[in-house]
Amino acid sequence: MGKSKKKELTFPQKMNKLMHAGVDNNQMIYNRQHDLSSIESLDERIRRVIGLLNIPKKKSLNMLFFVMYDIESNKVRNQVAKYLLRKGCFRVQRSIFLADLNNQDYEQIRSDLSEVQACYDNHDSIMIVPVSTDFLRSMKIIGKSIDIDIIMNSKNTLFF
Repeated sequence: MGKSKKKELTFPQKMNKLMHAGVDNNQMIYNRQHDLSSIESLDERIRRVIGLLNIPKKKSLNMLFFVMYDIESNKVRNQVAKYLLRKGCFRVQRSIFLADLNNQDYEQIRSDLSEVQACYDNHDSIMIVPVSTDFLRSMKIIGKSIDIDIIMNSKNTLFF
C-alpha cells in the first residue's frame, strides 16, 4: 500500500497546532525586535499604494482594506504576517497590511484570523478595516519628508 497524501492544514489549524506546541501566556515572547530586512523601503511601499489607486479598471468585486494587528507573541505575529503576504496583502508598516482582493479572499482572511485569535488565551487585537480609494487618496505621511501630494499628482501647480 502506498502512503496516503497528508491533507494540507488550513492557516487556523496550523496556528492551533503551534499554540498546543507550547506557546501560551506563560511562554509568550514579548521581544518586539523585528527583522526589518524583509520590509520594502518607504518609497517602494508608497509606490505600491499609489499603484492600487492608479489601476484604470479596478475590479468591481474587489475590496480595498487594511489589516492591522497588535500581537504579543513573535511566533504568532510572524506567522500572521507570512499568511497575509501569501494571501496577496502587502506590508505598509510593521503591523499594517493593505490588500485589494475579492470579497471571498477578504472573508477568508477575516475568518482565518478570527479563528487564530480564538485558539489561544491572549490580549492581542486584529483589525480589518475596509477603505475607499477616495480615503486612501487623502492619505498623509508624517515623519518622513515625502510629499505624497506631488507623488499622487494631487497638487495643482500654476506656471506663469
